[in-house]
Amino acid sequence: MIRARTFMDAKAQSHNNAELNWWIFMRVSGLILIFLVLGHIYMTFIQVSESDATYHAVVAKLSNPAWKLYDWLILTLTMLHGMNGARYVMEDYIRSNPNRAWIKMIVFSIAALIYALGTVGLFSI
Repeated sequence: MIRARTFMDAKAQSHNNAELNWWIFMRVSGLILIFLVLGHIYMTFIQVSESDATYHAVVAKLSNPAWKLYDWLILTLTMLHGMNGARYVMEDYIRSNPNRAWIKMIVFSIAALIYALGTVGLFSI
């Protein structure tokens, strides 16, 4: 686990490149997610009036492949970012290796199921 604020500190603390790559990913994905989610909120709740926010309007919007890709990108980055954060928490607070392995397997399996259902639901429209 890397506990650094700067890239150089993270590079010095990392024992392998995978951990350093996840450290970089968390910073980049967090920044990208801020703009993606704010754009989604703006286009969903501010740009559209309440009378236009119907089921048929949402289906019409999601019939455009660009909107599906936009929403899928939010789903993908959110799941990866959140599960990596959950992995950090599990590494910090679960001391027993066998317990940590079981809990990680359960949490990641649930996350994979949610991700699969979200992807299928998004692209089935």
